[in-house]
Amino acid sequence: MASSLSSILWSEKIVSSLQRYGLVTTSFAVGVPRQFFTLPGAVFPTLARPPFYCAAGCGGLGFRHLFRMQVLKFGGTSVASAENIGKVIAIVTSALAHGPVVLVVSALGGTTDALIGAGRAAAAGDEAFRTTLRQLEARHLTAAEALLPSIEAQTEIQPWLTAQFTELALLADGIFALGELSPRTLDKLMSYGELLSSRLVVAAFQARGLAATWADSRQLIRTNSRFGMAQVEESVTNQQVADFQKNTTDNLWVAPGFIAADAAGHTTTLGRGGSDYTAAILAAALNAEKLEIWTDVSGMLTADPRLVRSARPIARISYEEAMELSHFGAKVLYAPTVQP
Repeated sequence: MASSLSSILWSEKIVSSLQRYGLVTTSFAVGVPRQFFTLPGAVFPTLARPPFYCAAGCGGLGFRHLFRMQVLKFGGTSVASAENIGKVIAIVTSALAHGPVVLVVSALGGTTDALIGAGRAAAAGDEAFRTTLRQLEARHLTAAEALLPSIEAQTEIQPWLTAQFTELALLADGIFALGELSPRTLDKLMSYGELLSSRLVVAAFQARGLAATWADSRQLIRTNSRFGMAQVEESVTNQQVADFQKNTTDNLWVAPGFIAADAAGHTTTLGRGGSDYTAAILAAALNAEKLEIWTDVSGMLTADPRLVRSARPIARISYEEAMELSHFGAKVLYAPTVQP
């Protein structure tokens, strides 16, 4: 993750999205009728209801504990190494000073591709998948050692990591025996990348004395059973997120991106690049004040900076323009992300 790591901050809400989800805007540029929600000592402009999270004691005069919700998403390059994850922790720690954070993370860079390759190799009868899984296990264990300063913290996470790779090996053995990789099995296989990275990040926060809750996206986001490109069931998802929020007191959630579950509990995925979509779904369900998508380039540019040296940052872009760009191949944003 480059030192120029920066965010795409979606604070300019399109009117249609505001009307659909009741999201707050703090921008006077958006021409939406405003009403005011008053608390002792403060006046907050809102549209429907304030997107505030009550950390503790919201009855009576306990309003000093109300904060704005924030959703931050970091992709695979941002969590590709222990060093990069350390930068993510620093950014999130800073954000926590302004209110509670929902952190959405992708798999460690390259992990999803490696898992897909292992699954395809197993289905083709190629035992090279075993080597791939061993390499992935070694990489995650190494990351855990680098992230967690104490032997005690490492001892807590290592058995869980080992158990996950044991499950992965059994799943791959089944694919090898059947000679088949179904879409449902592929979704299950790919899900391990985000499950592993998110639990590593939670352990890293906790090792630094920061309370963090692991929020399993499979229990938050309900989809249909279209494996590989599942469609979100909005009403059920909103209810599940609300239920989780009611039972959570920590100001930091860490959620795996990309994955969800259908009504039967089967793991589904939201399409490659779906971690952006996960963050948008959660931001909408939580009525978050803002969603930040962090990447290794300086925001949304006029061209791919790897190909065009003179590419310039775009200071402001509408949802319609962002959606059009993403549909025509711009990789900075996954197309469905704009919908919520």
